[in-house]
Parts: sequence; C-alpha cells; structure tokens
Amino acid sequence: MSTLDPLTMQSLASVSAPTRLAFQEGTLTLSGVEKRLVERLWDEPLWMFDTRSDCWRTDAMHYREVVTCLQNRLATAWSDDVAQWKPIHFSAAKLHTLRPDQNEALEAWLETRRGVVVMPTGTGKTEVALHAICRVNTSVLIVSPVRDLMYQWHDRIRNATGIDAGIIGDGVHRVSAVSVTTYDSATIHMPRLGNQFEFIIFDECHHLPGPMRQDAARMSTAPFRLGLTATPERRDGGHELLNEIIGPRVYTQAIKAARGKTLANYDIVRMAVHLSHDERTRYESLGNTVREFIAERRKDDSSYDWPALCSESGHDPAARAAMIAFHAKRSIEDRAEEKLRVIEDLFRLHAGEPVIVFCGSNAMARDVSLRFLIPCLLSHCRKRERQEMLAGLKEGRYPALVVNRVLDEGVDLPEVNVAIVVGGGSSTRQSLQRLGRVVRKNRFGRACFYEIVTAGTRDELRSRARRRDDAFRKT
Repeated sequence: MSTLDPLTMQSLASVSAPTRLAFQEGTLTLSGVEKRLVERLWDEPLWMFDTRSDCWRTDAMHYREVVTCLQNRLATAWSDDVAQWKPIHFSAAKLHTLRPDQNEALEAWLETRRGVVVMPTGTGKTEVALHAICRVNTSVLIVSPVRDLMYQWHDRIRNATGIDAGIIGDGVHRVSAVSVTTYDSATIHMPRLGNQFEFIIFDECHHLPGPMRQDAARMSTAPFRLGLTATPERRDGGHELLNEIIGPRVYTQAIKAARGKTLANYDIVRMAVHLSHDERTRYESLGNTVREFIAERRKDDSSYDWPALCSESGHDPAARAAMIAFHAKRSIEDRAEEKLRVIEDLFRLHAGEPVIVFCGSNAMARDVSLRFLIPCLLSHCRKRERQEMLAGLKEGRYPALVVNRVLDEGVDLPEVNVAIVVGGGSSTRQSLQRLGRVVRKNRFGRACFYEIVTAGTRDELRSRARRRDDAFRKT
C-alpha cells in the first residue's frame, strides 16, 4: 500500500465519519471523505457531491475502478457494503467443445473479463458465453433485446448447466443468482438489482448504447462484463460507447472468414423489378408533391430539411400532406406488384426447401402472406403463435414464412437456407443480420440470399447502402 502525501494525510485526519462505500438506486455512494481527498484519489472528476445525502455519487459501473483505487491508495480503514453476489459452482455443466475460433474468443475475454466479442450470426457466440459463465463461476445476469431471446437463453442455460435460471421480464419477476432478462426490464429493475450480479452479459449489445438502455450497464456494479454481437457498428456512432460501459472489443471474426468453414457457402443474388405504368405515374406525382413543398419552404428558409418537415406535419396541413405523400411513395417502392411475381418464381425454383421472406413493412408482409397463403410473423404476434409458426416451418407443414423485422436477429430458427429480401431500411446491420439467418451449415448445403429491388427508386439506393459490407461481395 503506497504512502500518501501530507495533503492527503491532512484530509484523512479531518474525516469525522467512517469511510463507507455503498450501493443506492443504481449509483455508488462514498461517505466520510472530504473533497480534497476525493480530488487527490481520483485524477479525473469521477464523483459528484450529493448535498441531499451528504455523500459522493458516481455510476455503479465504476465499482471495480473505485475499489481498486481505495485498496491501493487509501491508508485508513473503509467499509465496502456494495457487493451482494455469491460464487456458484456449475458442476452439472454439459457444454459443447469449443471450436478453435470460439476458444480464441473466450480466452481473449478471460484476460480481463471485460469486453465485446464480435462473431457472425450462426458461429456460436452463445456457446462462448456459456463457457464464460462456467469459467467465472459467479452470479450472472444475461440481458437480451427481446422476450423470445430471453426465454431462449433460459432454455440454453438449463440444458447446459441444469440450472433453472430466474426470469425478470414479461410479467415474471423471479430473481436468482443466475437470471435472464430483457434490456427494457434491466433498465427498470437495475436500481434495485444492480449489486446482485458479479457478471453481466449483454446479448446483441449493439442495442445497449441507446439513451435509456445504456442505464442497464451504468447502474450495474458487475466488474465482469461480456458483450456479444455480430454487428457492433451503429449509424449514430453509439458503438464507441461500448468501450466505456462494457469494455474494449477483444475478439472480432468477419463473416467472410467463416464463409464456407463455420458457415455455409452462399450466393448473393440481386434482382431488379420495375414499376407498372400506373405505379410509376402515381410514384412521380407523389414525389413532385414532396419536392414542391420543400422547394416552397426553402424560399424562406434555405436550411429547411426533413426534420423540419416532420416537426411541422403535426400542426401544418400542407406539411402533413407532404408527409402523407412521402409515405405513400415509399409504399409503392416497397409493395411493387412485380415483386410478388418474382417471389412466386423463387418459390417454384426452391420448391421443397424452407424459405424466409423478409419484408420492409407489415403491409408488404401481409400482401405476401395473402398472395401465397403462408404464415405472417410480425412483432405483435404472441409467443405461442410464434412458436407454432416456427415449428410448422421446421416440420415442413409450412413451406415458407414471411416476416418484417421480428426475426432479423437473435432468435434461433429451423434449418433454412433460402432468404428473400423484398424491402427494409438502408442499414447494413439489418442486412447482415438477415443474411445470418440462412448461412448456418445444415442439410440443405449452399445457401441463397435473394434481394428484390424496385429499379429507378430510392429502394435501389437503400439496397446499395445495405450491401456495403464485404460479406455481400461475390467470391
């Protein structure tokens, strides 16, 4: 333990109350320490003084850093009333043997027990996390973006370790030393549960940097943190925040490195369709409506842009009409009649093989469902309905399934090697997640990823933006 300078010793001498570190409502509190000592112990401004409670406060996620500093630099006794976790021995672990790349990811994380593992969908990130849980042997909370993934984690933990994990979310509040939850539930309950888990895992951690969800990490004292994702980058640059709230990226595997090895070989096929005469006429008319409105506004305000239009649409009838025209124009791109004809041709080409059709809107998903009489799985479908549809696809009762975004990531699917994409945003991440749905190795062999795009529209531009990643380059 290092010797403190005279100023620090003077500050210590003036401490009247015992120095105490505690957890309160998602924060750490430090009491019995004067300002001069706090400034001397921490070079950067980590703490803020709370006059209401007469103590210093900081985010709970700094627990390991704070404890290390107090242990190494504070010469007087202090109490730690934070940690409420306990060690767990996973004696019944029945884990699959890791492949070399999975083991490399695990060992890279174990060096500091903090950080993000980036591996393509289908390469076994969950197995890496299960091995990490059994190597660390302590209380753990697994946080997932949606309820289906939460229950999927629950099943995987039970099968691998024999432990019936607690569930926090979906109307259930059963907390145990090994628990699963969702991002939203974690954000709500972390002020009370943040000091009960020494290890926290964020699945699909690219969701975490959102303004509200990042609190799930900030209010947790867990010194051990693991983030899992196939697509860490975010348009808003929020992925930079992962280094602070989880840890640095410790392992990265590109999808092209797994192509034909861990993952199946696959073909990327882009197919262009054209608007009918009536569709094109209406499309141009709607586009003119939007352009004329914006041009008129820019006569008075040259900086007038899309956010300004969105803001005005709630109270200005002309702005509202322009907004309606924009969405009607987008709907024509998304729901072009010729897309249905091409989908039919692809169904015939892949007869006998299970197919997933990814749409850009619920309306288009329903169009496909009604045209071909196949199940339509949307975000509002309940758990039992989703399970029945996925089971039907697996058993061959349904030749195909049409979805919007609900299967874009995470949820385990039956063996499928054909995906048809007929719309979506310009996000490369979404496109990579959809590709990952069909590139797992299975009995069908080579996978096919089709993208049907409306030529001469912004649908074409969004398609180009989605496919900037190396994963979509032909080999």
